[in-house]
Amino acid sequence: MPKLKRPSLQWLRYVLVLSDIVLVNVAFGLAYIIRYRLQWFRGVDPAYYTDFTAYVPFAALLTVLLIAAYAVEGLYGDQRGRRFWDDVYGIVNGTTTGLGITIIIVFFWRPLFYSRLIFAYTAVLVVALLVLERMLLRWVLRYLRRRGIGVSRVVLVGAGELGRLVMRNVVANPDLGYEIIGFLDDNPTKGTTDIGRFRALGGVDRLGEILEREDVDEVIITLPWQYYRRIMRVMTLAERAGVRARVVPDLFQLRLGRVEVSTLKGIPLIGLREAVFPRHHLLVKRAMDLILSSAALVLLLPVMALIAIAIKVDSPQGPVLFRQVRVGKNGRRFYLYKFRSMIPEAELIKKDLQNLNEADGPLFKIRNDPRLTRVGRFLRRFSLDELPQFVNVLRGEMSLVGPRPALPEEVAQYAPWHHKRLTVTPGITGLWQISGRSDLSFDEMMLLDIYYVENWSLLLDIRILLLTIPKVILGEGAY
Repeated sequence: MPKLKRPSLQWLRYVLVLSDIVLVNVAFGLAYIIRYRLQWFRGVDPAYYTDFTAYVPFAALLTVLLIAAYAVEGLYGDQRGRRFWDDVYGIVNGTTTGLGITIIIVFFWRPLFYSRLIFAYTAVLVVALLVLERMLLRWVLRYLRRRGIGVSRVVLVGAGELGRLVMRNVVANPDLGYEIIGFLDDNPTKGTTDIGRFRALGGVDRLGEILEREDVDEVIITLPWQYYRRIMRVMTLAERAGVRARVVPDLFQLRLGRVEVSTLKGIPLIGLREAVFPRHHLLVKRAMDLILSSAALVLLLPVMALIAIAIKVDSPQGPVLFRQVRVGKNGRRFYLYKFRSMIPEAELIKKDLQNLNEADGPLFKIRNDPRLTRVGRFLRRFSLDELPQFVNVLRGEMSLVGPRPALPEEVAQYAPWHHKRLTVTPGITGLWQISGRSDLSFDEMMLLDIYYVENWSLLLDIRILLLTIPKVILGEGAY
């Protein structure tokens, strides 16, 4: 059966080139107006006034040189995975190169009639307009890819640590535009057990059948390096099917950012940087936790008092606060505090509700949990039951951002690869809370938590905190 043609974004690069041509000329026109009409910063001697038509040939030359320079900088290549600051660097570098060549030609050609300032204005305006254009482009790509346009359908070959590394990045970065339709692995357990949304498709030998049956754009190979012959067979099979094949380098199964290369009199030495967070970053993170948690407790004290009264009025038999043992950093246990949202005997009847469990893995969640009180349902909807955890943050048991602290019985059911999430301080909010909350599968939550551990930065924490606010207000995925 012929495969249906899916919408592509190949046309976007041509639109981008045309847009750059227009913006470069708009920038040049604005620069001319600023220099000769508005005369900012420096007046123009009437004797040296130059009509715009005299600049047209060199505006055309500048346009050609800049577009060529941007192409060399890779600005018209595949935008998937390219960082915004890479685009900014490419625009600045390309503009400097193209404009420099243009200035040399111009002032060798007619040095007395052309203003040097007009080229300075042009440089600033070109960079500003093209950076704004790239920001808009990223928004458009995000919008289109979230609606399935321009998405690459991928089959993973290999479901070990390297394969899960790819899965983590895909789950954490949906805007990249990758859809993993499934994975192949010769391990009988891995090849038949789904990982969250990612389907187990069987052994590697089924690749030919999968490529014929499924609409696949790309095969990503994550097999260990010792399977060299199998990797080559997979690449050959993909090439025959007209599908792009790429290999993830299996250098100690680590991200390249952790590889340290030096030389000893010409002999390359490869080492590993210790995977630790910089100490001064951790101090800033802790300071941010203390300042924001203290401020939150002070500002929200009236709200918390009203919540306590509402809980007592609605369910007078139980306490206001609910205390529960959770597992923190490196497996240390602590008491987590929440506003009580359930009836007092909720834990006792939990086993009788196992057949209603809607979560997979070791999690237990029911969308319309019968144990919730009326006030508790409201608190859960807007995550207000979590407010007392600011006290846990002040005590150092939790952070504002990090993987959610798990129950001991959940940790007891972890697969070996899940335990990596326990190497950092747990948080009130985290990456999976802004990526789907309770609507995600257990394995997807684990993938996101481990992605956070491997890619932690202060900027990531700030981004998660900012994105948590609208999620809480709208109550998305909370129950």
